[in-house]
Amino acid sequence: MEIGLTGTLILTVCVSLVLYFYTWRSKLRSKNLPPGPPTLPALGTVLHVSTIEMPQSLVKLRKQYGPVFTIYIGNAPMVLLADYESVKEAFVDHSDVFSARGNTFFAHAVFKDYGIVLSNGERWKQLRRFSLTTLRNFGLGKRDIGERIQEEGRFLVEHFRRHGDKLFDPTELLRLAVSNVICSIVLGERFDYEDKQFMNLLSLLQELFTILASAWGILLHLFPTIAYYIPGPHQKAFRNVDKLKQFFRESVENHKRTIDVNCPRDFIDSFLIKMDEEKDNPKTEFHFENLFGTVMDLFTAGSETTSTTLKSALLILLKYPNVAEKMQEEIDNVIGQSRCPSLEDHIKMPYTDAAIHEIQRVADIVPMGVPHAASEDTVFRGYNIPKNAIVSPLLTCILKDQKYFENPEKFDPGHFLDENGCVKNIESFLPFSIGKRSCMGEGLARMELFIFLTTILQKLKLKSNKAPEDLEITPEPGKNGVVVRTYQMYVEPR
Repeated sequence: MEIGLTGTLILTVCVSLVLYFYTWRSKLRSKNLPPGPPTLPALGTVLHVSTIEMPQSLVKLRKQYGPVFTIYIGNAPMVLLADYESVKEAFVDHSDVFSARGNTFFAHAVFKDYGIVLSNGERWKQLRRFSLTTLRNFGLGKRDIGERIQEEGRFLVEHFRRHGDKLFDPTELLRLAVSNVICSIVLGERFDYEDKQFMNLLSLLQELFTILASAWGILLHLFPTIAYYIPGPHQKAFRNVDKLKQFFRESVENHKRTIDVNCPRDFIDSFLIKMDEEKDNPKTEFHFENLFGTVMDLFTAGSETTSTTLKSALLILLKYPNVAEKMQEEIDNVIGQSRCPSLEDHIKMPYTDAAIHEIQRVADIVPMGVPHAASEDTVFRGYNIPKNAIVSPLLTCILKDQKYFENPEKFDPGHFLDENGCVKNIESFLPFSIGKRSCMGEGLARMELFIFLTTILQKLKLKSNKAPEDLEITPEPGKNGVVVRTYQMYVEPR
């Protein structure tokens, strides 16, 4: 029987596709990358990686393929490191190879690789050095950063008190308080909690992070070429970035009109002074795009993750009131009621310090970390890692590794206490990652978590209208990253 011209064409196409598929699979095997799930041309491993709960699906793959495995974003490999030993080996022992920043689509399309977190090479070195020095200078200046946090802690407690015995959601107040600290450093001023401009700024940031934590945000990374052009909620992320850029551009213009080069008031003043010093350098990294990118990095590292951790902390303490009571007993013994808590107090407060460590571990705010990349072709644990391949820590596996934490799914401050009741150092406790690319805002975040939490517990009792056993501290399902469940609480003066 003759199959005809159409049948011949269809058969030819099918055979060609089969041959292409097997040739492509053969090339993949010859690359000797770490093991991973089956992959398809152009689609990568999308059938094995959830766009709704990506971190959880990667945890399942880790159980099947081990602590070092590969998935594919389209045709591009992404190597996951899912235990402490592999992360340390890559980001500390071989930091010269694995300290480049992974060039994600969103980073390139929206921020053009400007700023600190998403940049590489000389740009990253110059901006990180400048930013750390500037923040350190403000911390050691006339008004210590710790004092700014203490002041904001007092405002936060006062706004909590205003609700009295009425139920309220603490999310917005926590975000306002934490963001005000970074605003005082970057913009030189704090805002009233009812200030419309301030609330609009935080709303734009929150919407941006919410989109990136959604399935649409994952699609931006899985199918960058297509997702950039098709309509959908993810397009709002680009519009929000434009609005944020306009907000900071106006702030920069205001700074230019009032700046005193001999007495910089904040981070923007310091950056503008540096811009003027390098105005004749055609290759300078100190220009508005890098200023905007760096400011966004500071707001992300010093605001959103910290306020989310605090939101999770209050929920956990409502769930475990005995832990809150032990923290308050220690606060009363060490600090009392007559002065504000300071970071130095944590040395004398091992239980509170351990509880905050455990809150960070269980909250698991950044389960996938921030992606790195290989700066050159290299061999890692017997596998070939090609240049520019994304290499990402799966921090959620490390923070819940039974090798380091007995009963890792259980909240227990005892995970961080030795037999003498002293805080013990656990090397796999990496909420801020590790190595040269660890979170720049780690020091600020630690100060904020300790001072805000101890200030709240010093003055207030946390209450819920639900029984502790009815409170759920696991993240909202169907989200990428961690979205803390919505809850309501009320407070009583102590």
